[in-house]
Formats: sequence, C-alpha cells, structure tokens
Amino acid sequence: MAELAAIVLAAGEGSRLRPLTTLRPKALCPVGNIPMLDRALALLDEIGLAGPDRVAVNACWLGDQVAEHVGDRAHVSVEKDLLGSAGSVGHLRDWVDGRPVLVMNADAYFSADVTIAALVEDWDGERLRMLGQRHVGGEGEFGAYDFAGMSLLPAATAASLPADHGDLVRLAWRPAEAAGTLDVIRLHGLYLDCGTPRSYLHANLLEVEESLIAPDAVVTGEVRRSVVGAGAIVHGDVHDCVIWPGSQVAAGEQLSRAVRAQDLTVRVESRS
Repeated sequence: MAELAAIVLAAGEGSRLRPLTTLRPKALCPVGNIPMLDRALALLDEIGLAGPDRVAVNACWLGDQVAEHVGDRAHVSVEKDLLGSAGSVGHLRDWVDGRPVLVMNADAYFSADVTIAALVEDWDGERLRMLGQRHVGGEGEFGAYDFAGMSLLPAATAASLPADHGDLVRLAWRPAEAAGTLDVIRLHGLYLDCGTPRSYLHANLLEVEESLIAPDAVVTGEVRRSVVGAGAIVHGDVHDCVIWPGSQVAAGEQLSRAVRAQDLTVRVESRS
C-alpha cells in the first residue's frame, strides 16, 4: 500500500452552530480549551500522520483564520467555494498524488479513550473503510452503525473524485456499500458531531469533572462544571457553560447551559 495521506475537512460554514461561527470557523471553536482542528491534528499525529507532506487541511468559510492557525503544520487548501467532502478531496488531487487518503471531519469530537489506530490497522488499501458508532435502537446509517467522523479512501477512489461540489456519501460510501467493499470499523469510545450548540456544549462538558479554567483567566464568581478560556474574566456565576477566550461575565450575571463568546451568548435548553 502506498504511503497514507490525511485530509482534515475544515471548510464548512457551520450554519447550525451560528452565531458562534460568525466569529470563528467551526474548526477553530474550542472544546476543552483546545480548537477542534488541533484535536483532530493530534489524533492524526498519534498514528504518525503529521506535517505538510502527510496532512492537508481544507478551508473556505473564514479560511484566512484557518490558514493562519495551521501555519506550516499541514498543507492548507483555501477554497473559493464550498466543495463538499468529496469535492474537497478531488480539489487536492495533485497534493494527494495517487496515495490512499484518511478523511477526517474537523468538528468530530472523540472522547479521551479513543485511538484511531484500529481504523488503519491491517488495512489492505483496497476496500473503503469508515469509523462507525453503534446506533442506539433500530438501523443506523450503515447497518447497525452511524458514521463516526472519519473514513479511509483507497487510492483509486480518491483519484476518481471530481474537483467540483459533491459528497462522499453519494460518490464513495454508498457505491462501496452496494458493491460489498465497505467495511465499518467499530469505534470504542464516544464520537460527537459538534455541529450544533447542544452537541458543542455537551462535548465541552464531557471534558470536565468539576471545571477547566485557563491559568490566566480571572475568576471571582462561582464556576461549576464549566470551561473557561484563556484571558477570560468571570465575575458572575456560571454553571454548565463554555466561556471563550477573552470573553467576560459581569458581576451579578448568572449563566447556565450557555456559551459566552465575546459579546454573544448562546443558551442551550435542557432536554425535556
């Protein structure tokens, strides 16, 4: 099998996560005070995928922020228009250069016990693989499983994807499923798609037992089971919250199940 390349998909507009994504691209929204994109790159690094020759990051919405954040840690492809998951791979055909590709969603949250080595272990490079999370009750997206954030594309599949808008579900996964050449590798641990305020808040709260407070944050209020970012100032009381870096909670404020991002406050209702 040829040397494996990896592409982290970080181009989306994050429309379901608005208004947070009017400030930052979804991939740079922090979970546990770490941008989601950095969490993705760290997982890839665990299996030896690092650097601009092995890892590419695509960007579009607020793409300059992504490019500046990534720097020389990966090859960055800033697209003029959204190309979808398949089109983004096709757009990077020259960089891929005939290699098989691991494609990972930048907004994929994995619990700390997750390793992705099982996805690539003993892969022959010929069959398409995806990471799957067992569906609770009834049928999942792919048999008993739902897609869990990353897939492996054989070199021939990656090379065949057009450089215009398209998605991997229609152009790669479903055809492989129909041909009997799709393998779903069960995820051991937890995956969340952080595409909504509810799932984004949930992922952050999974990162804390009591609270996670950046060393340079100023906190005089009561903070319970919350994440407080670098340079944040919290004089009010927060419970089950995410306070972005540099954001403030004034004295007398009481926030519960909310994300404070600069001047924005996104409240997340509890499930009834």
